Amino acid sequence: MMAGMNIQDTKIFAEGAAYVNGAFVPVAEASVPLTDLGFIRSDATYDVVHVWNGNFFRLNDHVDRFLGSCDRLRFSLPLAKDELIRMLHGMVARTGFDKAYVNFTATRGRLAKGSRNPLDCENRVYGFTIPFSWIAPFDEQEAGIDMIVANPERTAPETLDPTIKNFQWGDLTRGMIEASDTGAKVAVHLNRHGNVTEGAGFNTFVFKDGTLWTPDAGVLMGITRRTVLEIAERQGLDVRVTTVPEKILRDADEIFISSTAGGVIPIRSLDGTPVGNKSNSRVALDIRETYWTLHDDPAYATPVRYDLADV
Repeated sequence: MMAGMNIQDTKIFAEGAAYVNGAFVPVAEASVPLTDLGFIRSDATYDVVHVWNGNFFRLNDHVDRFLGSCDRLRFSLPLAKDELIRMLHGMVARTGFDKAYVNFTATRGRLAKGSRNPLDCENRVYGFTIPFSWIAPFDEQEAGIDMIVANPERTAPETLDPTIKNFQWGDLTRGMIEASDTGAKVAVHLNRHGNVTEGAGFNTFVFKDGTLWTPDAGVLMGITRRTVLEIAERQGLDVRVTTVPEKILRDADEIFISSTAGGVIPIRSLDGTPVGNKSNSRVALDIRETYWTLHDDPAYATPVRYDLADV
């Protein structure tokens, strides 16, 4: 139990905490109005930051991305940046979790009576924190997980800007179901031109002939993706942030994904075919190892304010 917490608090928030209408509540009691446009029209943006060993990882980067998305959606939030950060600390503090998945969401809110103009809405902020959530369990990651190339193409960025983190997961959900039907863990989507984009909650990296490739467009600019690129630069790797044709994916020496929900995860097979030659290439594992060491680096880690549990 963390300092500042009492036994009663840890019981109330044992499964997680949420922030709704300016108040902290147990996650099971949190709700959103049925008429909120975030619910009925997916008119929302969100972000996810994780807590590891009592520290937020790249907290300011996540918050800045979230606020930038809100600006582009023309949201006017009821919380300033410092208040938002305090709210995130407050949620985690109430649970006492030292490893957590922390979601914060802004919605358009409810339409004013008699109006159909989204700009007339009073925008809302919600949040919740639950125990750390993995795309794949940690003990499975080193051996790698299985991936498929999904049939539905990724929604075009001209239709929906993927750099604004959003809840439009129709194509991604179909890909997840396809992966499940084949026994794979994840699905990656191509765009209408047959180039690699992303999957449900992750960015994609391909290592081929000494070069690390990752898509430059049509994807969320992930914070974990940014961390991988920084690590790769420090390691002196040849990195290309550019168009990634499907052929490069299928001919890869290594494939791996990056996500807040799991970090850096190697891919062992693509559509049932083993990826590359694992005996002489371990770029993903080296980057993965460095990624987790950064969680103790003050440049990346922000200690959770557990003293805010009662505030």
